[in-house]
Amino acid sequence: MIIKYLERQKVRDIFKKPSLVGSKIDLKEKDSKKNFFNVFTKQPTRFISLFLVVNFIVFNLVTSVSAPIFLVSKEAVALYDEERLKLEKELEEVEKEIAQYEKVIAQTQKEKQTLQNKINELKKKAQQLTLKIKQTNLNLEYLKVRIEDTSNSISKTVDKIERTKENLKNTLLAFYHLKERSTLEIVLANNEISDFFDYLNAVNSLQEKIQQNINELEELRNTLSQQKQKLDADAEETQKMLAMQLLQKQELEKNQKESNTLLEITKGNEQKYQQLLASSRQKANEIRQRIYELIGVKTQVTFGEALEIAEWVASKTGIRPAFLLAVITQESNLGKNVGTCNRPGDPYNKSWRVVMRSTQHDAFLKITKELGLDPDTTPVSCPIHDPSRGLIAGQNSWGGAMGPAQFIPTTWLKYAEKVKQITGKSIANPWDVRDAFLAAALYLVNYGADKKTQEAEWRAALIYFTGSVNTRYRFYADSVLSIATRYESDIQTLKEVALKN
Repeated sequence: MIIKYLERQKVRDIFKKPSLVGSKIDLKEKDSKKNFFNVFTKQPTRFISLFLVVNFIVFNLVTSVSAPIFLVSKEAVALYDEERLKLEKELEEVEKEIAQYEKVIAQTQKEKQTLQNKINELKKKAQQLTLKIKQTNLNLEYLKVRIEDTSNSISKTVDKIERTKENLKNTLLAFYHLKERSTLEIVLANNEISDFFDYLNAVNSLQEKIQQNINELEELRNTLSQQKQKLDADAEETQKMLAMQLLQKQELEKNQKESNTLLEITKGNEQKYQQLLASSRQKANEIRQRIYELIGVKTQVTFGEALEIAEWVASKTGIRPAFLLAVITQESNLGKNVGTCNRPGDPYNKSWRVVMRSTQHDAFLKITKELGLDPDTTPVSCPIHDPSRGLIAGQNSWGGAMGPAQFIPTTWLKYAEKVKQITGKSIANPWDVRDAFLAAALYLVNYGADKKTQEAEWRAALIYFTGSVNTRYRFYADSVLSIATRYESDIQTLKEVALKN
């Protein structure tokens, strides 16, 4: 039963209208209006009892809700649970295989540096990377199921809220019309005093129902808020997972390229491989001149130049230069989603106003204004747009990170003052290599990177990427340490050559 809307009327006319409760009362008299009047004035107890009973039924059938976080049918829950269990089982098997490869690779690395051992190591790493990509795909599928589950729950919660609001509106209207009559009119219209108390009971019942509807709405809104927070968290996790997957694919391509290059140079000849390892002077020159790719930097920077900056930053913060360079490398290799939005000529859907969270807008405008930059043409990172994964750019997927260190505006402002104190500059610039390196180091040191242990650096790298120590993203931190190891070797080679000269 839906209580229909009534125009405001005179008090004495209300009980002549059967539309008060919006339903047809089955009375066996010919004149419906007259019969309704008789029922209410001559048999008020019957009318009020009917009113209360019908209201009770409506309340339980239409508005009664338990408001769990997931309002999904049992069949749907069973389906999601089945998919989750299947994915969890696959993940467990893949993780076991990855662990086995880690042992094999570790053992291979300890063996004598021969061409065959190096090729075997690269092959095992490629196989392990392929498994890690599979692992990431499974995690993405798991998140997709969760996002669909939560989205369905949100839809059902919104429907419940609308129905509850409609019922509350109608109950308030019914309460309003009942309360329009004065106490004197009620007493005079009824023969017995008990009829008056029945009327009061009806009013009290409506008041209770109104309060229950209000409480229910509050509970549903809290539920909806929790569901939306969970959906946002899953969308953010999906975005990071896709970024990590891109790194994994890049690492696999690099591995295969290294393997092919090695075979091409040596032609499978062990002697040539050993000569390649021994040519430290030539290698040192290649290391120095190697282009160090940095996002958002207008001029190219060589590895030698980047190393000099990293060593200067290390002298100020206590961080290991190779580790800092590795983090910046990882950030700048995140792919097309980095630094490719808000450039001159980009469409509006790639504008900072769209790709950046609204909570970052004021900070971004403050930074660009201080630097004299045009906020509409200063590059920032793009969000990942992938509707098939539940990611909609500008809705639940965000970009807006700046420069080589990929700081979001509000985070940059937290470190800008310290950067200025150390550099002596009047303004800190997230697109300046030195400032970006320094800010990244300060952030990493804040989470223990200055301890220079593998565990401390691994933890700091993971926090840099995720904001937490979520081992689901361990590939990022593992890769950072792997890059740092290579850079440490390069740095050692440069030092050895320098000593000989």
